[in-house]
Amino acid sequence: MRKSTHDAWGFYGRAGELAEVASIFGRGRWFFARVSGRRRIGKTTLVQRALDLGVPRQVVYVQIPDSAPAGVVSAYRDALETFGVDPSLFPPPTSLLSLARSVEALVEAGYIVALDEFQYFNRKHLGEFTSHLQASIDGFATRSSQIPGGLIVLGSLHADLVALLEDRHAPLYNRTTDHIQLDHLDIASVLELLRRHADAAPERLLFLWNLFEGVPKFYRDAFEQDVLAAPRRSLIERLFFRSSSPLRTEADNWFLNELRGRYDVILKFVARHPGCSQGDAEAHVRELSRDSDEQVGGYFKVLIDRYRMLEKRQPIFSTAKSRTGRYYVRDNFLRAWLGALQAPVSAMNFRPVPELVARADERLAECEGHALERLVATLYEERSRKSLGDFPLSDHVRGYWDRKDTELDLVVLDEPGRRIRFGSCKRNPERLVRDGSKFAAHVRRFLDAHRCFRDWKIELVAIAPALDHATRAELQRTGMIPQDLNDLTRDL
Repeated sequence: MRKSTHDAWGFYGRAGELAEVASIFGRGRWFFARVSGRRRIGKTTLVQRALDLGVPRQVVYVQIPDSAPAGVVSAYRDALETFGVDPSLFPPPTSLLSLARSVEALVEAGYIVALDEFQYFNRKHLGEFTSHLQASIDGFATRSSQIPGGLIVLGSLHADLVALLEDRHAPLYNRTTDHIQLDHLDIASVLELLRRHADAAPERLLFLWNLFEGVPKFYRDAFEQDVLAAPRRSLIERLFFRSSSPLRTEADNWFLNELRGRYDVILKFVARHPGCSQGDAEAHVRELSRDSDEQVGGYFKVLIDRYRMLEKRQPIFSTAKSRTGRYYVRDNFLRAWLGALQAPVSAMNFRPVPELVARADERLAECEGHALERLVATLYEERSRKSLGDFPLSDHVRGYWDRKDTELDLVVLDEPGRRIRFGSCKRNPERLVRDGSKFAAHVRRFLDAHRCFRDWKIELVAIAPALDHATRAELQRTGMIPQDLNDLTRDL
């Protein structure tokens, strides 16, 4: 039975970050704070919530557009009007220079000025603004106790924010007083919102985490469309396959438009082949364009370092320069979009929607196999961090592989207890039993290669979204510890 979605949407997780921002606002003196994180991660909501907790403050919030200087100035003037700023006291700016002076005047009068999407000031045609702002910030720093207001900037493009605030040659280098980095909601917070507005069944948790990971706005979009508790295909159709679907253009508006048509082939290949090597991607590019001389290695570097869309993982115990690295799309939503949703959604004007939704659902189910490994790793880390369960970690959770085709989904270490745990993660629990001997052989090859663990306690864990009594009993008979998402989330 579906739970009522009429309960008001709450504020989930972020207790530490909320307290930190509220403390900044409560100082009563100058601050220049930075809040960074991916789009839709909850930066604006965090600032709004912190303002609600403290003494009422005068605020001006501006979402900076990716436009010419005139467009930025116009957006700022609109914000002054929206927030009721008296134009006789604070004249609306007419240039980037007067915009910087306006920010200075508001802060000096006690306002909190919030500039969202601040990374756009890294555009060449807007760059002068930060130079103008530098003089004001340096002046405030010398008399911070006398300045009752503050400036908070929010941004979602990591590389551009770094260029503006951390590059030694940038005007605002080393000027921020505080930095809050917003990451995904932890699993406990995702479970809290699901228990309140839907259900936290293992299948739903995996389905939604594969799509949304810990991005609160995406869960709220599903809640507001009344499909957070709906069957899989109803949610997919409502959020992606209607003209008013809130997430139909999300990936293009953030991830892909920023690339301006570059790197698409690499991103799509990695999304559909998680754990591929650079050689795999190079072979794919050559197959599509035999005459191409594109430097795939350079593309990988840009997608990892500048855009943070890809991550390279090394096998456990390897060196940083190991050539056995594997590549993954960092963001679940982008991976699900490129790997399962983009092609069906692009065909919605030419094929029956139920047929396309079914195809998207099938592809998402395939993506959930890799998502389960990531979800289990995340749960192990979160449980260890909160001192829950019986396995405190002393090393990060990573998969393991080598050139001899040894493949393990999960390897975790408890050094004080001299225990090593190997995990096999399967979306289909029947495969855990069927592949048990193969899994054990991979473990033996690992121990042969790393003899330092031979006298440790060896634990084999078989993990699926849900396990029935018969499957648990069969796994126990083969010497494995059965574990499902109910086991891993019960006390979160």
